[in-house]
Amino acid sequence: MSFVFSLDDAKKVGIDHFGVISTNDIVFGQEIRDICAGNACRGYGKSWACPPAMGTVEECRERCLSYENALVFSSVYELEDSFDFEGMSRGHARFKTACDEFYDFIKPKMEGEFILLSNEGCKRCKTCTYPDAPCRFPEMLFPALEGYGIYVNKLAQSAGMKYINGQNTVTYFGMLLYGKKC
Repeated sequence: MSFVFSLDDAKKVGIDHFGVISTNDIVFGQEIRDICAGNACRGYGKSWACPPAMGTVEECRERCLSYENALVFSSVYELEDSFDFEGMSRGHARFKTACDEFYDFIKPKMEGEFILLSNEGCKRCKTCTYPDAPCRFPEMLFPALEGYGIYVNKLAQSAGMKYINGQNTVTYFGMLLYGKKC
């Protein structure tokens, strides 16, 4: 299956950079998940988009490798300084909106199944139903790359993208998995 995505398409949905890789180039590690378990972003065990809800790292790896291709994408947001937490939060919210717009853009163009991964959990609902009830919006659930145990810095490198985009910026990453293997 071929999927065409241009720089013009990216800009329309709020994506600054992207690259396409084979899913075989994705590097997974339990140590990334362990950082999640340490609750560094305060989302562990609180969302369907974060661990442990998505399964083990090995289950996530198998899920990713059931696809041929990955379109890695990122957006860069300016900060006042490296301690600009409000700017990081605004960038995070804008990136989540970009992921929604990307989903709306690709959904009618995709043939077959795909998975869209984002960053740092889900903020769609004020209170997540996890673990007591199913996700209210499972089609719009974009699990965290880090929660899958993915080394995002190595993912960026494989896709020919910068992981760090300069002083006083924050960069958020996502990934589209497509081309389901038989």
